[in-house]
Amino acid sequence: MKKWKINSWRNYPVKHIPSYENEKELNMVLGKIKKFPPLVFAGETRHLKQQLAEVAEGKAFLLQGGDCAESFAEFNPDNIRDYFKVILQMSLVLTYSASLPVVKLGRIAGQFSKPRSAPTEKQGDEELPSYLGDNINGMEFNKKARSPDPKRLFKAYSQSASTLNLLRAFCHGGFADLKKVHLWNLGYIKKSSQAKKFKELEDKIADALAFMDACGINSDFNRRLKTVNFWTSHEALLLPFEESMTRIDSTTGEFHDTSAHFVWIGDRTRQLDGGHVEFCRGIENPIGIKCGPTSKPEEIVKICNLINPNNEKGKITLISRFGYNNVEKFLPKLIRTIKKEGINVIWSCDPMHGNTIKSTTGFKTRPFNNVLKEVKNVFGVHLSEGSYAGGLHIEMTGQNVTECTGGTQKISDKDLSSRYRTHCDPRLNANQALELAFMISDEIKKNSIYARSGIKVAS
Repeated sequence: MKKWKINSWRNYPVKHIPSYENEKELNMVLGKIKKFPPLVFAGETRHLKQQLAEVAEGKAFLLQGGDCAESFAEFNPDNIRDYFKVILQMSLVLTYSASLPVVKLGRIAGQFSKPRSAPTEKQGDEELPSYLGDNINGMEFNKKARSPDPKRLFKAYSQSASTLNLLRAFCHGGFADLKKVHLWNLGYIKKSSQAKKFKELEDKIADALAFMDACGINSDFNRRLKTVNFWTSHEALLLPFEESMTRIDSTTGEFHDTSAHFVWIGDRTRQLDGGHVEFCRGIENPIGIKCGPTSKPEEIVKICNLINPNNEKGKITLISRFGYNNVEKFLPKLIRTIKKEGINVIWSCDPMHGNTIKSTTGFKTRPFNNVLKEVKNVFGVHLSEGSYAGGLHIEMTGQNVTECTGGTQKISDKDLSSRYRTHCDPRLNANQALELAFMISDEIKKNSIYARSGIKVAS
């Protein structure tokens, strides 16, 4: 195997990376970013990996969620706060119902780039480059906006830094205190069935906290009752930027991609001989690998061994995205192959990307029932195969959007146009995300108990 270097990915074929007209300007921008402070730190990355090792052992659950693609236009503190509220609510539901700690991992503070099915888009007689994310080009359909602009990377870095700053304040500044759980509700879902269920949960937690307080156990003396750990992630797609954000940890001499705590390789860029796999094999961050219908189990094994040669627990998360009707066709063989090779992985389910359809009104959408079906099918397969379904990976927002049909709100095809705001793929709104958490919590508990029993017997 060739020796890894921070730029060795450039010697390999790469897909879904834009061509910049002005390479000199791009190199100038990247050179400046190399001198910017890291967005996350090596110690944080190691801490996350320790938590993910608990997930791999069936002792915790991974909740990963956020925007399909972050935007410059919708960047404001209220949106970040409302997103964080939903993550806290979902985590609380899963923790209480499934009796498991939840590792909270956001698709935020860096999730700007998106691979597209076609390099160009045609409107009428005009054909222009596809929109690839705000850190590359703009959504407006004109030549200037659609031309990749290196200077957008400065704004992406700045927005990521500001987002992280606010999230850290929410995590450790009192907002996440369990005594303030009533503040996590979002106004527009207060009258929904999910809000009523969450109110019941609030009351139970309040009773438990009152009992603990009477026993002398409260947030004044136990910081875990009033703070949370929250980690960031994005697809490691735009490799020139990821390279510019990669730093050597002064305490260990290891390389860390400091743009996020966790990065993943997409279903379209996981070629064994490709630049994205090459880049990810040299960094210490936990790595996700998307697995779709085109995945070959033997190839996934080779990628895992390449990225994680020491078979470290918490290093690799396999994120399945087959579509609800393909889970039983593809997932069992993948699980069996990974188990046979003795590879330590976290099994996570992305029920969004394989269930994208075009509505009768012309909007790209995802039926909530199909999303739910995929999650339940994945849990069912893992139970049958004796493995642990340890994660959920969803595209969601705290905004009151109408992008995915169905759920208790009964969003129809005709409703999509009223609040369709995504910059790329449709997202679950807060009500739908919370509904999903309630509906799968029992499945997680069953799967966890079964998996932990199996692990205990095996040891």
